[in-house]
This record gives sequence, C-alpha cells and structure tokens, in this order.
Amino acid sequence: VDLKECLQSAEFISSSDGNFKILEDGSVYTTSAVSLSAEKKTFTILLKDIQEQVQKKIHVSLVEEEKKKTRHARDTVLKRTKRRWGPIPSVMIENSLGPFPLQIQQVQSDTAQNYTIYYSASGPGIDQDPKGLFYIERETGNIFATRAVDREQYPSFQIICFATTPDGYSPEVPLVHTIRIEDDNDNAPYFTQDLFEFSVPENSRPGVVVGKVTAEDRDEPYTLHTTLKYRIVSQNPPVTPAFSLHGDTGVIAVLLPQLDRELVSSYTLLVEVRDMAGQPFGLCTTGTVVIKIEDTNDNAPSFKQIQYETRVEENRVNVEILRVSVVDLDEPGSPGSGAVYEIIRGNDDRSFEITTDKNTNEGILCVVKGLDYESAKQRILVIAVNNEAPYMLAPHSQQLSQSTSSVTVHVLDVDEGPVFKPCHLRLDVKECEEIGTNIGRYIAEDPETGNSEGIRYRIPPGQCNWISIDENSGEVRTIKVLDRDVGEMRRGQCNITVLAIDRNGKTGTGTIQVFIQPGNKNYPRITKTDYIMCRDRKPICLTAQDGDESPYSTPFVYRITDRSLASMWKITRHNDNSVYLSPKGDIPFGTYDIPVSVIDNGGKVGENHVRVNLCDCITPSECNTQGQGRGLSGGSVTLGVWAILAMILGSLLLLLILITICGCCGSGVMHRHVTDDCANHNLIISNTEAPGEEVMDHNIIPLQNTSDQGGYGIKTGDQQTFEMVKGRGHTLESVKGGGHQTLGSVKEGGGQPMMETCRYSYSEWHNFTHPRLGEKVHLCRQDEEQKHSEDYLLSYNYEGKGSLAGSVGCCSDQHEEEALDFLDQLEPKFRTLAETCIKR
Repeated sequence: VDLKECLQSAEFISSSDGNFKILEDGSVYTTSAVSLSAEKKTFTILLKDIQEQVQKKIHVSLVEEEKKKTRHARDTVLKRTKRRWGPIPSVMIENSLGPFPLQIQQVQSDTAQNYTIYYSASGPGIDQDPKGLFYIERETGNIFATRAVDREQYPSFQIICFATTPDGYSPEVPLVHTIRIEDDNDNAPYFTQDLFEFSVPENSRPGVVVGKVTAEDRDEPYTLHTTLKYRIVSQNPPVTPAFSLHGDTGVIAVLLPQLDRELVSSYTLLVEVRDMAGQPFGLCTTGTVVIKIEDTNDNAPSFKQIQYETRVEENRVNVEILRVSVVDLDEPGSPGSGAVYEIIRGNDDRSFEITTDKNTNEGILCVVKGLDYESAKQRILVIAVNNEAPYMLAPHSQQLSQSTSSVTVHVLDVDEGPVFKPCHLRLDVKECEEIGTNIGRYIAEDPETGNSEGIRYRIPPGQCNWISIDENSGEVRTIKVLDRDVGEMRRGQCNITVLAIDRNGKTGTGTIQVFIQPGNKNYPRITKTDYIMCRDRKPICLTAQDGDESPYSTPFVYRITDRSLASMWKITRHNDNSVYLSPKGDIPFGTYDIPVSVIDNGGKVGENHVRVNLCDCITPSECNTQGQGRGLSGGSVTLGVWAILAMILGSLLLLLILITICGCCGSGVMHRHVTDDCANHNLIISNTEAPGEEVMDHNIIPLQNTSDQGGYGIKTGDQQTFEMVKGRGHTLESVKGGGHQTLGSVKEGGGQPMMETCRYSYSEWHNFTHPRLGEKVHLCRQDEEQKHSEDYLLSYNYEGKGSLAGSVGCCSDQHEEEALDFLDQLEPKFRTLAETCIKR
C-alpha cells in the first residue's frame, strides 16, 4: 500500500484488523493464519499525524486469487500453509517504574522444533537512537526494556527481529515488530498566550462574543488526557460577573446587560483549563484575560455656564470675542467627546461664527461682519453643542437632551467713516456708447448723520480706466468708448474701487462693477458666395455669420433684393443662420449674380452678392474644367521663339507619322458595311454574327436607342453606329487633341458610309470610355429616379447580312481540303492576314 501518497507525514500506522500488520514501507503482513471465505475480507489502515492533528484512512479489500487449473478436478494437490512466527504488537506504558529490565514481549519461530534457533533484533531503541533501550535474548526470543520511555518523545518503535541457525541459515523471513508506548497523563494543558487581550463596546447586549482563549496538551490526542475544560476562576473588579466562558470552546461572551465604560473601563479575568474533561484529578493551568470596554457616545456634552456676556466695537471684523467650554463624560479625544458648536438663534445676518478649538474642545465665537451701533446696541445669541459622533444609547435609556447657552454681545460706538449703500454697485453699459455718457450714480452716507453732505468721491489710480466719478455728486460717466473687441475690454467687465471721504478725513470704500453689454455693431455676411449648380439643380446652402452676441445675431432673415432674380430663384429656411437657394423653374444655364440681404435679430442689414454658375454638368469639377478652358481662351498668350519652333517640329513629326500609317493601311477609301471596332488589328473571337441572348445581369449597363446630350447615333443606309459625348463636344478625338468631334470621320458618298481606314489604338479607346462609363454607373446607382438612365450609350442595331465567308469558327469544322474555296473570296481584312501567313 502506498502510504505516502495518502499522508506524507504519517507518524502512527495501525490496522483495524489484528490479523494484519502494516510496515512503514507499506508492506502488509498477516499476524496469523487467515482463511478467505466466499466473501472478500476488508480492513482499514489508520494513518495519523500527531503534530498536525490529521487523520486519514485507507480501505483494503482482499480477494482469493484464482488459480489456473492444470489438473483434473479429481487430482487434488494438498499444500501446507506455513504459519508466521511473529506475535502481535507490544505495548509499553509510558514512564514505567520497572523493575528493569522489564520483559515486554517474546518472539518464537516454529522452526525451533527442527533447528537450533538464535534470535536477534535491530532498529530504533536497539542499535539506533535511543540505543540500548531494548534488547532480545538470543536463545529465548524475549524482548526486554532497560529504562522508562517518554511517549511525547518516542510514541512507538519498529524493530526487525531475525531467526537464524548457528551456521547462519535464516529459515524465517525477518519480522517487523512494533512496540507502542502507551500514553500516561504526565503533561498538564497550557494556554497558547501568556495574556489574552480583548475589547468590546460598552452597552453591548448579552451574548455578544468578546473573544476566544485556546489551550493545548502534549498528551496523546483524542483521549481523556487531552480533553480540556475551561472556566473563569475570578474577575477584577469583583462586581457582578460581566462575562461568561464556554467550557468546551473557550469562547468569552457578554453576560452583564449593561457595560458602562464610565463606571468600569476594563475587566481582568483569571481563567483555568483542566484535562481529563475537567475532572478534579485532571491536570490544570491558569491564564489571564484583559477585556477593555470601548467608549460609545452615550453621554451628551453640557455647557459649564448657561449665560455669557461680551463686548465688541462696531465695524470690527474677524475678531474673537468669546470662548465657551463644555463637560463630556465620554473618553477625551474620541469622536464621542468632540464638541460641535452652532448658533441656533440671533444670527440671521450671519454676522457671527463659532468654531471648535481641537486642542481644548472650546468654542470660539468671532465677528465676521462689522456690527452697526446705530442699528443695534446689543445682540443676543443662543448657542447649542453636540458631539461629532452620533449618540448610541444603552437599551431602555432615555433620550439625551441638547445643551444650550445664551450669549449677550454689547456693541460699542466708534466714530466711523462714510458707508456706501450698497457696498457693491453693478452698472451695465451698452457697447460703443459715446464718451461722457452718464451711466449711474454712486453715493455714500455718514452713519452718524444719515446723509451725504460734505462727502467727496474719487477713484484711486491703478485700476481699469473706463469711468470717472464726480467728486461732489457721485455721478458716474464713461471716459472712453467701451468695445468688447478691444484689449482689456474683452473680458466684458471690470471692478473699480471708489473712495468716500467725509469732513473729518474718515474714508469708506465701495465697489462699482462695470459690465459691457453686447451691442449690434456687426453686419451679417454670407461666408461663401461662389457656387456651381449642375443639371440636377441641387439646392445651395447659404450660411451667414455675425460677430455680435445674442440677441443681436441669429436668427437671420434672408431676402433676394432684385425682383427679376427673385422670380427665378427662391430661398427656403434651413435653420436660424442658414437657408437653401434653388431655382424656381427650368431656367437657362449661365452665371447669375444674385443680391441677397441678410437681416440679424437686431435689425441690422448686410448686403451680399451670391454668384451661382448654373452649368450643364454632372459634377462641379467638370464645370470647373470647362471654365478654366474658356478662361484661357479669353486671355492673351505670347509665345516665344523656342515655343514656335517646337510647334513647327511637332507638326512635321505628326505629318510624317500620318503618311507612314496611311502607306501601311493602303491608299484610297474603301466601302464598309460594318463599322470598325478600333481593335488595333486584333482578331476578336466570335462564333456567330447573330444577336446573342438577352443578358439580365445588373452589373451590365443597359443600352437604349434614344439619343440625348450624352450620346447620339449616326445612321447611314441600313447601318447604325454610335459615339459617346461627355458634356459638350468631348469625344475621343477631342481627348487626343485633334479637331474631329466623332470617333471616326464619317464621309457620305454614293449613298454608302465611308470611313477612314486608319484605326485607333485599344488603349486610346479604353482611356476614353472607361472613366465615363464608370461615372455613369456610379450616378445610376445613387439615383433612385433613374434620371441618368437617359444618358446611356445607344445600342447597335442588328448588322444585317453577315460575312460571305460565314462564321469564322466554322473553319475548324471543315475536314476536307476541297471545301476551302471560300478563302479566295475573303474580305480585305482577312486577305491581309492570309498574305502575311503565306510570307512567313
């Protein structure tokens, strides 16, 4: 059995069945003969860690091993089972008194009947520490102990016994023999701490847990020797017992209904722990427990005096006039004793303020606003006091009452200077008022006489130089134009201190707060005045700005001042500062200069001119390109000598290229029944000349037979071709820089269409068509009304009679050389190909 996997630190190993013994290495031996019946035999291995107080069990089941039958059932083989020679484990009492040597067990071997057997032993207590504690007689196998053993030091011993013949032969397997030391109650229990300290709030209810005391015993666990009981021996002070101690768990709880810290601040308990379940013959030990009673705010503070008197001169500010003190039975320095003062009556004007001195817990009464002797010669205040912490009353106690005290403050008369009424005057000045505008009056009075006679006014230097005050009358006037967009006036306000001086030279001060109110000084203007409107006639959003603030800015009112233009254009409101400009009907393309007036909320009118270029375009960028071309044509351009020379050389080079191309393609003109496909002499694979199936894929641009400004068809004879025009006059030739306006120069002669034999390159055709087709696809996807579908490419009509040679693809189906006569009647295009192949 793997014991270490179950419990690594097992100190005690035992079996629930005495017929089986387990060694430290996990080996299982039988101590006597065991017969297995039909049912399996089970027993339990008990593992214990005494120090950690951990116990685990291993359940073992024994079943009879099935033997292979090599003989017939009638052939029965009898085999003698050898009996083990070891006894059951030995027991020795701890601290045995002897006499020594003390015989504790005897081991014998059955082979002693046939042989001379000598016994020997080895292991702890014999030849290992503690050496010499046990020995075994050689001839008899008796095991003796030589002295007493302490179980707490050596709980058990496992020795190995050997049985040998004189010549060294071992007829028996070595026997592992266990000697268990039986515990004796020789250790008294002890507390884990020398002093236990706990605390509990006062006025706690009975049953509240205060703490727990713990004790230990070194004797064998799970025996009476380690079964402990606790009790309280005494209490100090020796008053009514205030706490209880649970005998089994050591938990201390409140017993007294009312714990009052103000009466007893701490208790000292003498507690006892006794083993043997508390029986009188058990060993015991005592310990000390100190329980401190924590303070709660169950006492209200009270004033030492119920009435105070004090004096203060009028107009004194931030001066201490009185200190008051209180008495509180709660613990000093705790929140339950900290005083909080307040004035509950007589301080409606907030002239007084009371605070707490944290060092002395006194209340400090101060004057924070000057008192006026002429208004009141004395003031009577009522002061109340509370604690910082809320009250926590004992059960069934009465509600605490608040302590108050009255304070009489006598105001002393002094000769004082003039007083402005009010002390802070606000004056609102409109922006851009003229210099010298009278904006108000600020005067002071003599508190003694109650009038303003003989008082002079002036503004001390070093302040914002916006206003002046008349020395005698106190009239306030502006001394500069106040503009919120200039310098220090951007803040829009300024505080100016004014002095009032009476006949005796006494002075008083007041403050004028000048606020610059926004005015209507800016005209509203439209931020953007140049626009391009394409054929979709999408409304233009006009937005105006006004540098003024509300209420002289938005909302704006827009009007078209020209009557003729007002009949062609209309304005629709968007929000407070924006409108939409759009044509009323189908007006001609061109540039319109529309005069628009914008009126702000203050009635100020701003004249603006909006220039709208109504252009026949799809996107404004197209109209910009056309406008730039037209602008350049209207100007005068001067060419230098080198520019003229470069133009001449370029013309000669172009003429040379044209002559070369015409020579390669052939001279003269040829009659065509099918228009060129501009494929740059590349053959296009096609197996049929007839129209194909109708394609319904939405990714392919649908083609219509109607012509518009975007594309038009040229029909000659029974053929029809097309060209795509971008805007006005933009075709492949115009892109290339030539003067032609169509994809090919069509010449009518003899009633048949004529076309130049020269072809365009595929890259030129792709560069011309790809961006325009992509642009139309993009517009069609975004246009739900399908307006742009009218500008699609026009489809080819059926070409009519096919080639005389039939389908090109049919050539591969000819298997006989005699059916190749049609090659002599090829058109010029295929004839050239045939000649080229023959030359190669």
